[in-house]
Amino acid sequence: MTLRLFEVNLKARDDAALGRFCAQALGWTASGAGDGATTVKPSDVAWPDPAAVRVDIIAVPDPETVDTRVHLELGSGSAAHHAELVARLRDLGATPADAGQGNVPWTVLSDPEGNTFCVLEPRELHRDTGPIAAVVLDCADPRATGRFWAEAMGWTAHEVTDEHALLRSAENTGPYLELVRTPHLKGVRHRAHLDLAPHPFEAGLQAAEAARLEGLGATRADAGRGDFPWKVMTDPEGNEFCVLGPA
Repeated sequence: MTLRLFEVNLKARDDAALGRFCAQALGWTASGAGDGATTVKPSDVAWPDPAAVRVDIIAVPDPETVDTRVHLELGSGSAAHHAELVARLRDLGATPADAGQGNVPWTVLSDPEGNTFCVLEPRELHRDTGPIAAVVLDCADPRATGRFWAEAMGWTAHEVTDEHALLRSAENTGPYLELVRTPHLKGVRHRAHLDLAPHPFEAGLQAAEAARLEGLGATRADAGRGDFPWKVMTDPEGNEFCVLGPA
């Protein structure tokens, strides 16, 4: 029994429109029933394969354009590919963004809903990740936060310093999870968060996994959220995430 990263959950005013953007950006497919939720996922692999981490976009009345602790990094295979990808994303509606990055070799953009993401310069590390090279989580203590997430999902730590921790699935496939030290973290709204799911995806495992995470330092945050088939929790630094269960 273990937890696996199931999806990155984004809030949007128009889930269908942002879903189309993400699908075209990633080369994946978007699907939705018109009920305020659009899923973007690869067509060639399926969960629980770690390479099948998807993006789930949920419509809310006013998501605002706010700072968030989670963002995506897209990979590129060459300098020419990087330039082509940035140009294509801008044609799709992305705009340049200033996240205080200064003079760096990667490109920072905002999607049409204001979510910041990065297009990385070519890196050997990301040659086999698929279009999403990394899911990045800002934190104050990458070492401690990295230990929590490694134990939570059974992922392997590939690099750990005071500035960042780099984790990847035990199968060494799919995107990396990167914990980046971010001084002066703000009290940000949780516009984006991670959704985890037990594997196998069976009744009864959700409660057991939620209890295990509490033992690792997570906190339940369900109070006042209503009767949902998922458990809202926060990691030891207050980053929200959900543990999914069979509906």
